[in-house]
Amino acid sequence: MKLDQLQHLMAIVEHGSLRSAARRLDMPQPALTRSVRALERELGVSLFARQTTGMVLTAEGVRFHRRACVISSEARRAREEVQHPGPDYEGTVSVALSIMPHLGMLPDALSVFRKTYPKVKLNITESLMPAVEGALRDGSLDFYLGAAPWQKTAPGLAMQHLCDNTRVVVCRKGHPLARVRSLKSLAGADWASTTIDYNAEEDLARLFAAHGQAAPRVMLSAHSALSVQVALVQTDLLAMLPRQWMDFAMTRDLLDVVPVRGRLPAPAIVLARRPDLPLSPPAEFFCDVLLRGLPRV
Repeated sequence: MKLDQLQHLMAIVEHGSLRSAARRLDMPQPALTRSVRALERELGVSLFARQTTGMVLTAEGVRFHRRACVISSEARRAREEVQHPGPDYEGTVSVALSIMPHLGMLPDALSVFRKTYPKVKLNITESLMPAVEGALRDGSLDFYLGAAPWQKTAPGLAMQHLCDNTRVVVCRKGHPLARVRSLKSLAGADWASTTIDYNAEEDLARLFAAHGQAAPRVMLSAHSALSVQVALVQTDLLAMLPRQWMDFAMTRDLLDVVPVRGRLPAPAIVLARRPDLPLSPPAEFFCDVLLRGLPRV
């Protein structure tokens, strides 16, 4: 079994077909086919079911692919860890950030990181903890920084509480409810919600219930900051978002904060990673410069 065979298998899974994977790997399709067949012969199982719609992992293939991802990530880390830190360091840092660090921490951290590690590629995913647990466990993500999940994660990941945060109610400029001061006054509004966990509407309902109000009508559920911004600017939807939205240059000139009385808590900000995998020098540095932007609430 060779490392390149594992990478070939991972490329087929990612792209869904031999043709697309071969194009991505810049290798002839027959050579890729021979690589996979040789791996299947060595293992004594079929890893893929070859269908008209593409290549689909068998049950054995699913289990093997999970291990292959871990092995490939470990090999990448091993190569990178023997390099000396500095401007000639080459490698990749892969992280997942929720909306709050995207807006409040990433802008200042990027320039510092690029000056220190100009040859290191950054892979940044906008996501939340429940969705990236698998990638953290198999090593394809170095760390997650962002909103804490409501439910406790399964053993095997270290989660560090970094700080608490607050939210604000946000609307477009000129919104008819832009100057109200209580959640009760917003009872009839339609809302947009970001995905804090697998049930974002329940999260918003908890906040309203804490103020003695019925759950609001959530008419749009978004998985990205851009979707939320477009919806708020172009409609009368409201959203309850991390307060860092209003400090960010790309949003503060387009949106207003509804001056609702009282503190609106947000999920805590956490750092999650595998405790048994040391971060590479650039991953550790990137984490450090991000943490310099932690908010004081």
